[in-house]
Amino acid sequence: MSKIIATAAIRGAHKLVNRAEAALADAIKAKGKDAAIEYPNTAYYLPIMYLFLGQKVQKLGDLEESMQEARNLLHDPPSDDLWLPYLGDTLDCGVATLLAEETIEVLKCFMGPSPVNGIWLGFTDDAILRTQGIKLVDGRMPGFAAIVGATKTNREAVELIRGLQERNILVFMAGNSGGRAIAEQLAAEGVEMNWDTFLVPYGKEITSAIHALNFAARSAMTFGGIEPGGMKQAREILRYNKERVHAFVLALDADPGVNGQLLTDEKYATAAGAINFGFPVISDVNIPEILPSGICTYEHVVANVPVAEIITRAAEVRGLKIKIEKIPIPVPFGAGFEGERVRKEDMHAQFGGQYTDAFELLRMKPLDQIEDGKIEVIGPEIDGMKEGEAFPLGILIDVAGREFQEDFESVVERRIHHYISCANGIFHMGQRSIIWVRISKEAKAKGFKIKHFGDILVTKIHNDFSSIIDRVQVKLITDAEKIKGPLEEAKRMYKHRDDRIAGMTDDDVEDFYSCTLCQSYAPNHVCIVTPQRLGLCGAYSWLDCKASYQIDKNGPNEPVQKGECLDPVKGQWKGVNDYIAVKSHGNLKNFNAYSMLEDPMTSCGCFECICGIVPEANGVMIVDRDHAGMTPVGMKFSTLAGKIGGGIQTPGFIGIGKLYISSPKFISAEGGIERLVWMPRTLKEEVGVRLKERLQKIGKEDLFDKIATEENAETPDKLLEFLESVDHPALKLDPII
Repeated sequence: MSKIIATAAIRGAHKLVNRAEAALADAIKAKGKDAAIEYPNTAYYLPIMYLFLGQKVQKLGDLEESMQEARNLLHDPPSDDLWLPYLGDTLDCGVATLLAEETIEVLKCFMGPSPVNGIWLGFTDDAILRTQGIKLVDGRMPGFAAIVGATKTNREAVELIRGLQERNILVFMAGNSGGRAIAEQLAAEGVEMNWDTFLVPYGKEITSAIHALNFAARSAMTFGGIEPGGMKQAREILRYNKERVHAFVLALDADPGVNGQLLTDEKYATAAGAINFGFPVISDVNIPEILPSGICTYEHVVANVPVAEIITRAAEVRGLKIKIEKIPIPVPFGAGFEGERVRKEDMHAQFGGQYTDAFELLRMKPLDQIEDGKIEVIGPEIDGMKEGEAFPLGILIDVAGREFQEDFESVVERRIHHYISCANGIFHMGQRSIIWVRISKEAKAKGFKIKHFGDILVTKIHNDFSSIIDRVQVKLITDAEKIKGPLEEAKRMYKHRDDRIAGMTDDDVEDFYSCTLCQSYAPNHVCIVTPQRLGLCGAYSWLDCKASYQIDKNGPNEPVQKGECLDPVKGQWKGVNDYIAVKSHGNLKNFNAYSMLEDPMTSCGCFECICGIVPEANGVMIVDRDHAGMTPVGMKFSTLAGKIGGGIQTPGFIGIGKLYISSPKFISAEGGIERLVWMPRTLKEEVGVRLKERLQKIGKEDLFDKIATEENAETPDKLLEFLESVDHPALKLDPII
């Protein structure tokens, strides 16, 4: 290892530990040792202390122990007389650095000024971690880059970021170079930065880079099910990150100076901390390199890489296999643009929403009725649309294939949102006849036209569904009169589909489907998806899994023969048990589809909601990831999620998708929907239409208003008081436990 790097990193670690100790002393003097301290909405205390020390920091005084451990890890810089070229001392100082930076950053939340300010987002809570988790496990997000510093020009910054977005790489940004931060460069150029666009600016100080590493630590705890507690567990978490969380650091310097050495000691120390995770450092500055492998998969530090080449080099060093999709459109394309918003002042034209008629429909047609690749625009093109106005838009896709089935229409149709949203400068929301689309002025200026919607759809459908679709043609209707007939046809088809799918039951099929997509992060987790119980992430229904298997026989979804029914009430079948025993690597033996008390389904951490028992109310509550408040079981969503994730069975608690709430099989072994006593108000409103329809079918219409929300109660006592006042049926059911 370079003696220069070791000296700088160790020197930086000393500086940061000294700074953290001083900040802690000031906080204790002002607030006292017993003052509570935490990051918002996380079940993992201070994640870095939890990882390396197994320490559950809850009070200011606890941080004194943390900082003593950090000081114990410090070493002296290598002497001129004797220096051993190995990583040990520097890595120890890297850990000390991370402990110090976690202390500094959490004290900002505690003492101020707030790290959440302007473009800076600060700590990532567990709800966002799990939301992004599905992108990590399903391949949309192959890894993440932590960028420290800035580029020489704003244009270079935008080109670098667009390149990362096109490759679907999540980007964390922290620190600055000579007072300039890349996030500030992007803001100056009008680049939208938030979790939806894969661009996350943590803070301008180098210490804010700790948030990228505690995100990585919690990924292992959440999806890998690794419980911290000692050196063995710490090694497992670090190994998990090396093998499964494909991250790397880009150390950039806008003004490398005469000797190319403006990277500070603190940056070297932070890089040493990242290397502990197996995350290599790639820099555009001419710094000393560490090329032998060991802690990282390949090289540890690679230097002097031009910014124009740095993404490719970083992918090679980290061992990432990245596919860039080439779509014949004049704007960049990638999942990193999917959450991009187009503001009213930035749009050239919009379609649908509350302004005009708009719909999207995919139909199966005979092969001889489709001209493959044909794209037809019926009505004005973008050049004929007045800036700022609203126009109708009908997206009518006809597909044909010998292996295609009517059941697959809605599955492929739901991809339209994802496909169109991935174009830079295009906003898409909704589905069916409630879509809302905007084209930005910038996209229009680059040459984007209505026809390019067709180019996106033809290319993507062929790429993703080549095993079942042979021909694709697209009509794009922007004429206000000519859209009316196709819109009515679309509404008839939507109703036909709903009636057909709504009547499908678990008893109607011989096979269920598995989903092992999340095993890349939760190795022992297996979802069993049935017609009446979708995947817990909410993204995969039985039909989705069926289509996925048709598309890729070696993919994450495959049929599971039910076999002999062992318990029709709890929903247990011999074939399913045999399957999960193998796919969970022997960790699971039995699975009950309809019970949350006995051998329930495991959870990876990507669930939309958590359903848990409230013993005092003889019922269950449901909380979704967007609810940050307390629940009647005395735990917030983040704490609950930390208890049941990681691919383990937790009797009394299950992860579920929102649609499962209105299913006839919702915890039917324990009494079903009549057990539901509490849920957040916003979730209740979101699932209200389907839930009311379900209650009407069973003659329990009045139950909806008897389900409490946080506005009625957040404690068991208050909840019970409310339930008694409305005569909730759960109170009269047999004891749930």
